[in-house]
Amino acid sequence: MLWHAEDLWQHTAALLPGFTVEVLPSIDSTNTELMRRARAGHTDPVLLVTEEQTAGKGRQGRPWSNAPGSSLMCSLGLVLAPHDWSGLSLAVGLAVAQALQPTAPHAPLRIGLKWPNDLWLTDDRKLGGILIETANLPHAHQGGQGGRYVIVGIGLNILPPAQTGAWTTPPACLQELDPRWTAPLALAQLLPMLVRQLLEFAESGFAPCVTQFAALDVLRGRPVHTSDGLAGLALGVGPDGALHIETAHGVQAIHSAEVSVRPHNMPLPR
Repeated sequence: MLWHAEDLWQHTAALLPGFTVEVLPSIDSTNTELMRRARAGHTDPVLLVTEEQTAGKGRQGRPWSNAPGSSLMCSLGLVLAPHDWSGLSLAVGLAVAQALQPTAPHAPLRIGLKWPNDLWLTDDRKLGGILIETANLPHAHQGGQGGRYVIVGIGLNILPPAQTGAWTTPPACLQELDPRWTAPLALAQLLPMLVRQLLEFAESGFAPCVTQFAALDVLRGRPVHTSDGLAGLALGVGPDGALHIETAHGVQAIHSAEVSVRPHNMPLPR
């Protein structure tokens, strides 16, 4: 695929000094590779893109695989030093969803956000996911108090899956919204908004995003249950990115990204 790396670099380098773009035909995992580099002291801003991941990973260490060319798989690494890290994955998901929404006049919103880090179509099928990892920085490169190297991994289904038997609910893909979508086009569309969102998050945190997130929140107003046994009505997210659930014992705020949340009518994957 033609990724137009030079254009990606030109539109981003002014915001991230020292920024580079790398495209690889295959790698174990873009997040894993940037983490290896960070631990070796390489923390310049970089976008790493691949057409195939042989050991991709999703949330909670789950494997994430794809057929070559069927998905967008990339990781953006950069140093951030926000005052509060809460809600970062939600802010990233918001930027990606807004960048990829259908743009035809009067087109309805089709891409929603499922707390804490998934993109869904509004018919409750997963379109993609966000995986954020951080690494400590050498003291001399912390970039301010609380600075860390942040790796933002993005996986988006572009083409329909070749096989659907592995899922109770087959995943969604961008070409359902518009058959002209390709992985390079999706990346070119989302990267500028993603970078701006990350820089704004470093300045202001998640609180300014609450209203926009609410407009795309696929759980808000629905009965949900969590992997640790909590059940109730999802009320939306707060300024700190916590999911608020109204339960029989009052409203509870969920902060941990290790808790899975699903609507009651959503079947669990096989």
